[in-house]
Amino acid sequence: MNKKNYYKIVLAFILVSIVGFYGFKQSGEQKNTSWLQITAVESVVPAGIGRSRMISIDENGKMEEIKMKNFFSIAGINFSNIRANDLKITTKIQELTNEGWVLDDVTSGVFSGNENNSNGIFITRYLFKKEN
Repeated sequence: MNKKNYYKIVLAFILVSIVGFYGFKQSGEQKNTSWLQITAVESVVPAGIGRSRMISIDENGKMEEIKMKNFFSIAGINFSNIRANDLKITTKIQELTNEGWVLDDVTSGVFSGNENNSNGIFITRYLFKKEN
């Protein structure tokens, strides 16, 4: 092996070592992450019989419950109610992001009852995190 190739190999080894050392080095300070979950439960029971709520529990364990509207009225699907619920949800998300929370995950699901009843809910969970 000639001298020129030897220097190239040594230089490459040094560069890989530096990148490996700093790439896997853990920072000295520990980050503390806080988590907050908001749950929106929207009823699909017709005629306003169901209960729709947005529920959150703050960092101190205090529960907040915000009333929301049902998806259906007597006449059927009620787009005004959906629009009002969307406004409440986005207002809450805006409030939390202004406080430094970051929306990390959104999960939704539906319970549609069975063929013998008209019960049902649409549930969405919003998971927020904040680095302290």
